[in-house]
Amino acid sequence: MIDMHLEKSLFGPEGRLTLRVSCHLEKGAFVGLYGPSGVGKSSVLRMISGLMKPEAGQLKVAGEVWFSSEQQINLRPNKRNIGMVFQEHSLFPNMTVRQNLEFALEKGQQAAIVDELLEQVELANLADKKPITLSGGQKQRVALARAMVRKPGLLLLDEPFSALDMKMRGNLQEYLMRFHQAYGLTTLLVSHDASEIGRMAQRVLVMEHGTFSFDGPPEQFFSR
Repeated sequence: MIDMHLEKSLFGPEGRLTLRVSCHLEKGAFVGLYGPSGVGKSSVLRMISGLMKPEAGQLKVAGEVWFSSEQQINLRPNKRNIGMVFQEHSLFPNMTVRQNLEFALEKGQQAAIVDELLEQVELANLADKKPITLSGGQKQRVALARAMVRKPGLLLLDEPFSALDMKMRGNLQEYLMRFHQAYGLTTLLVSHDASEIGRMAQRVLVMEHGTFSFDGPPEQFFSR
């Protein structure tokens, strides 16, 4: 599904940091990307999504080259088959819940998926409300549903639940797992919460000093 060999120079908390990341992710995998703040986890997601341009390397997803420094290919984010959810939900405040999801529809796509997703995240009764009236957990449910509108092959999550309390976080994790299984997603979750990674991921990538220092199943990760 994903073959990634990317390099990028960043400025971290301790000065210049060079990211050199290589891995292969199988289709349908749920992978946790773990590590302390400032090691480049979010930058990896941004390079995959097209929001940050790598300096060298290649990114191939489902056989399609999304980035290649050698071939001078760099697909725009809207050309990449991804869904993204951040810690900040980034909803449009002037739009209703329904309109936020409709905004993500592709040209010519049937709008029935919007009602389907609102039912799945149990927000159909709030479809005509503005984001300002919603709780933090409800906003993240909207953000998660919006990321699913185009039925992406790849779902990227950047600490989406870290601002929520434990109960709300658990509920959102359940919604996420349902979407992952129902839509056959390949999911990459960034988190600094080891228990969240262990609960959800089938595979763990640990990031240290700009590279992956560990790549394996959660049980090996915890045995460390």
